[in-house]
Amino acid sequence: MSFPILDVVVLLPLGAALAIALLPRQAPMALPKWLGLGSGVVELGFVLWTVVAFKTGNNHAGFQFTSREPWFGPLGISWYLGVDGISLFLVAVTALLFPIAMATRPSPEGALPRSYLGWMLVLESACMASFLSLDAFLFFIAFEVTLVPGYFVILGGLGERRAYAATKFFLYTFAGSAFLFVGILATYLLVAARLPAGSPASFDIITLARGAMHLPLADQELLLVAFGVAFAVKMPLVPFHTWMPDAYTQAPTGGSMVLSGILFKLGAYGILRWGIFLFPRAAVDLAPLALTLGAVGVVWGSVVAAMQRDLKRLVAYGTVAGVGFIVVGLFGFTVQGITGGVVEMVNHGLSIGGLFLLVGMVWERRRTHELDQLGGLQTVAPVLGWVFMAVLLSAVGLPGLNGFIGELLVLLGTFITHRWWAVVATSGALLGAIYLLWAYQRVFHGPAKAVNAGIRDMTWGERAAIAPLLAGIVFIGVYPQPLLSRIQPAVDHLVAHIEYADPSLKIPSSGQGHGTFAVPANQVVDVPAGTTSSAAAGRGGRP
Repeated sequence: MSFPILDVVVLLPLGAALAIALLPRQAPMALPKWLGLGSGVVELGFVLWTVVAFKTGNNHAGFQFTSREPWFGPLGISWYLGVDGISLFLVAVTALLFPIAMATRPSPEGALPRSYLGWMLVLESACMASFLSLDAFLFFIAFEVTLVPGYFVILGGLGERRAYAATKFFLYTFAGSAFLFVGILATYLLVAARLPAGSPASFDIITLARGAMHLPLADQELLLVAFGVAFAVKMPLVPFHTWMPDAYTQAPTGGSMVLSGILFKLGAYGILRWGIFLFPRAAVDLAPLALTLGAVGVVWGSVVAAMQRDLKRLVAYGTVAGVGFIVVGLFGFTVQGITGGVVEMVNHGLSIGGLFLLVGMVWERRRTHELDQLGGLQTVAPVLGWVFMAVLLSAVGLPGLNGFIGELLVLLGTFITHRWWAVVATSGALLGAIYLLWAYQRVFHGPAKAVNAGIRDMTWGERAAIAPLLAGIVFIGVYPQPLLSRIQPAVDHLVAHIEYADPSLKIPSSGQGHGTFAVPANQVVDVPAGTTSSAAAGRGGRP
């Protein structure tokens, strides 16, 4: 029996949270901190091993390291975990960001309260389970569990409106989850009703996908809308975004990092894994709506971000634009576009997570986020200024940094099938460069404020915290192939699955050669082995 690596990845943070909760009151104050951070580092080690051991190539496009145990057998509910190229690096970014977020100070006194560490670990466990679940019921439980620790993490911030922001976050996402529950239950019942007599019903993603793709198109569209509303709220996609600016702004630095860098990915990942995959025909029909909402989000988020006077709120609204950009890539239905969307999920975690970390460092030095009260920090904190610029340029999409390859693939892939939406997304990317660079100029250059005197530059601890994010930003920008070689096969077969469900969808050939591939039974449903996807064949093995 192979080592249950994914079970460990899901349960290790939860076990550490339980251990912290059970520590006696008289335990040394530093013990919870080192227990939480230690478990985070060990978790990161297991995930890195998974990334290295992950097999590449079209013959390994299915789910790997799977773990399955019956949970509620009569209902077909199981503890079913697996990882493929689409979820692999989302798990990796989660494992990277959480230890850094837990190491940040949630209070001016610099203490790491036991409750803060405990809730962060529970949130990490729930996020891991959401990315790795291949059972719809298990996914719903994990997706729903993220609400509680997310609420308490926001509540642990320093903003005066933190209680309002936390409550708003909980109510919005809880309401969205109600749509998800109805969608999952309806899909399960409709698929079960169409099974041959004696065949067991199951919440298994493959069983659901095999049955759901043969439901009447009207049923598929209604179910996809139910799933889509829940995931749109979680991302958040315009017009379901109004909880986000308050939550990101009022949360402590570590909370803002994981809310923007990880939690929103649950929505984007969910619409790809549990929306498009289960209902490919409906996804094709509703693509114009999704593309329009994504394009509006790109432009609207960029324009509103440029109008902000609060640095942290500016970065938060920039997330709205990033969400829209990812949605445009996913609903372009090309290998390049979907691959770019997945890469952008990873890049967003590194870049926006890094920006929130740096904004927190600015706040610790000046106790303000107001752009009018900041200025001239480059003179007294040059290292902070240069690091801030590097992370900002990665968010802008400068060639040589991680943001470039994701944006390029999204725009190229979407232009093939939906060029006008790609043009709008391009304009949004240009607006993003304008407001981010303008914010940088106002914070680090211009007239220096008298209160800047005596402000320290980045400490060695702060440099160590940001270093892994910088390493990821540079590595992906310079050498993206290890990322693409793992993501691409799963996306290839997802596009083949979409084309099989809707033969009217024909992806233009890229002219890079033709070939066939065997479709793994646990990844693309009902496509016979040896079938050639026009998208994959035209792509010829590379996005």
